[in-house]
This record gives sequence, structure tokens and C-alpha cells, in this order.
Amino acid sequence: MSHRTTIAGASSSFWMTLLYHLAVLSSLCCLVSGYSERDRVNDLMSHYPLIDGHNDLALQLRIYHNNRLSQVNLYNVSKLATDINRLQAGHVQAQMFAVYVLCGAQGKDAVRLTLEQIDVVRRMCTEYEDLQLVTSANELSDSQMRKKIACLISIEGGHSIDSSLPALRMYYQLGVRSMALTHTCNTPWAESSAKLYDVYQRQNNSLTHFGKAVVEEMNRLGMMVDLSHSSWATASAAIKLSKAPVIFSHSSSYSVCNHSRNVPDWLLQELKKKRGLIMVNLNSQFISCRSEANISHVADHFDHIKKVVGAEMIGIGGDYEGAVGFPQGLEDVSKYPALIQELLRRNWTEVELADILRRNFLRVFEEVERVRDGLSSQKPSEVQIPLEEVQNQCRLVLRRPDPSGRSPSNTAQHTPKGLIILAVLLMISNILIIE
Repeated sequence: MSHRTTIAGASSSFWMTLLYHLAVLSSLCCLVSGYSERDRVNDLMSHYPLIDGHNDLALQLRIYHNNRLSQVNLYNVSKLATDINRLQAGHVQAQMFAVYVLCGAQGKDAVRLTLEQIDVVRRMCTEYEDLQLVTSANELSDSQMRKKIACLISIEGGHSIDSSLPALRMYYQLGVRSMALTHTCNTPWAESSAKLYDVYQRQNNSLTHFGKAVVEEMNRLGMMVDLSHSSWATASAAIKLSKAPVIFSHSSSYSVCNHSRNVPDWLLQELKKKRGLIMVNLNSQFISCRSEANISHVADHFDHIKKVVGAEMIGIGGDYEGAVGFPQGLEDVSKYPALIQELLRRNWTEVELADILRRNFLRVFEEVERVRDGLSSQKPSEVQIPLEEVQNQCRLVLRRPDPSGRSPSNTAQHTPKGLIILAVLLMISNILIIE
């Protein structure tokens, strides 16, 4: 062995020993000062409290209480994973509350149900003093100064607008600032990532002419385009079309867990080009592709997405109240500090964590508003969807009353083929009987 090799080995050994002693000294300092890892997390989350991209509390209020807020104390809701006390314990300063109605309501009473869900979110966020309904990035920042939990309203599923741009605009007037293009069913103009419903099947038409008009009108209004639940083709089309950054409000990495609700790396790259945001979902099925998961599995998604597109594209969208199972240690909204602590252990910097906790979302929200302001001279879109694309027998074509006194009817346009065939058969049957 050469003299130079011996010196190099000794030098390497010296630095490894020094680093070890520094690590021990650092731990001892923490013990002596009483400043623990948990204290570090609490300090960080006190300065940069979480903006959570997705929570289905409104759905559970309908299921358990039929939206009767007088029957529930939102400070302590034992049956659920979300209440005001636990939001405060989890350092959740802003919550995007999902307005969701079942896909079975599509073509029926989806608009009425959506209005009722908007009503219950608006009520709870104005009747409870610790909550504040916000509709802008400035109001969101102001709510932090006022020590309030900000409420943002997001529609979960484009079927809620019943293929109507005026309905979309009215939702915006009521405070809606985000909408997912689909849920678990296709709309007449966009495709879902799920195959649960055999409706509005199309070939190679992920975002129709009307679907593009929806995205463009959302840009004009200043409403975030949410691509969670959309098919990859629809998501890709919307990312390329949108003038503003888009979000996946509650989706995780497909490379870590190959669930159709998650986002593949190539689509993450497209999202990065638009400076959008993916807010990692905590549903165990999307995290580990099994019914059970732990915090480490969740952190794997953060690590992978960071490697692919950087920490500046990541947020958190827990999906509490919307999923059945959550990872061990993340059972409710009070447990968010445990996730941040795990990321600290994985050498995420405090700057990166401040970004995923809130700054990335604020950046996207502000940019969506800047695009809106730049489009302020544009008139509201008057694009209408063709009736044959909607295929909705309940959709009425307004006409003047018949002078004869008969009520207007759309029977000729909307009578199902099966009923026409049945009527013809009955007529033939009567003729045969008469003969």
C-alpha cells in the first residue's frame, strides 16, 4: 500500500469520525435544549400552516345529518376524521371543501344537489367563528393573519354543471373557485379515469369542443381546473389548452402505486411545463395499492414526485371523508405533523416543506387570478353543447305555448327509440285485431 493511499484512508476515516461526532453532538444539543424534532415541525407549520386541497366533509354532513347543521357540533365530530379541533391540531389553515354529488345524478338533479352542497359549505364556514369563507388569494392570506381556517369551495365532478356554461358562472358567483372536470363517470365532454359507469363513451375525443370551452371559461372566470379523476388523455388535453396552471387536487404517483387515479411521470412533466400542482392523496389504495399503508409509503410518493418535477410542484390533498382507509399514523386531519416530520427525516429542507405546505398552492391560485385579470376584456362564452351530445331526455327546449292550449312538448325530439317501437307494435296489434 502506498503512502498516499494510507493518508487518503486516514483522511476519509477522520472525516467520517468527525461527522459522526457532530451528529451525536447535534442530538445532545437538542436533548439539552429540549428542542425536539416535533418542536421543529410545530414551528415550521406555525409559520407555514397547511393548505389542504381536498376534504369531503360536506358529503358526510349530508349522509349523517341530511345537511342539518343544527344537529352537529363541528368542533367535535366523533364519527369522522375531520372537525375544527383536529384541523387546528393538524395546523390546517385552509381547506378546500369538495362539493360532490353522485354520478347517478348526472342528467337528473345534479345541479340542485350541487347547490345544496354549496349551501352547507357556505353555512358552516360563515356560522362558525373559527372558519372563514374565502374566494381569493388575498383573502386566503388575510385569513392566516386573522387566525382563521379558510374555506375554499371546489366542485368535484363536471357533471354538476349539466353541460351549461351559465351554470358554471353561477357557481363562481356563489364562491366556487375550483372544479374537477370529471369524477368517476364521463361527462358528455370529458373522460374519467374510472370505468364504473358506461356513459358517454367516445373514441379519441378526450376533451370535446364544449369541453375545451369549459376549460377556457374557467380560465376567464379565475377558477382552478382540477384534473384529479380525469383520464390521462383528458388531463393532458386540459394542461395543454389551459392558459393558467392546473391542479391535481388529490392524486398521487402512478410510478409508486399503479392505480388509475394516480399520475404517471410523463404527465407530471407536462404539469411542470404549465407550473401546475399535484396535491398528494393519502387514500391507502392510492398510496400502497393495498388497503393498508403507513407514513413511509406516503413519503415515498413525495420523494418520487420531487425527483421527477421538483418540490415546487407538490402539495397535499388528504381526501379525508372521501376515502375509506388511511395510512397508519395518518388516520385523521390532526396527524399532518407526523407526515412533515417523516419528510424532515428524509432530508427535505424547510424551504421545500414550506412550499408543499402552502406556498405552491398560493402561487398557483395567484397565477390563476392573473390569467383571469388578463382576460377581463373577454365576454362570457356563449358556446352551447349540441343536444345529441347531451343525450338527456330531461332537458327541455323552451318554446312559446301552443295557441291551441296544449302544453309544449319535446316528445318528438326526446322520445326513446324503445317507446317508439313499442307504440308501433301496439298500433299493428290493434289493426290486426280489428281485421
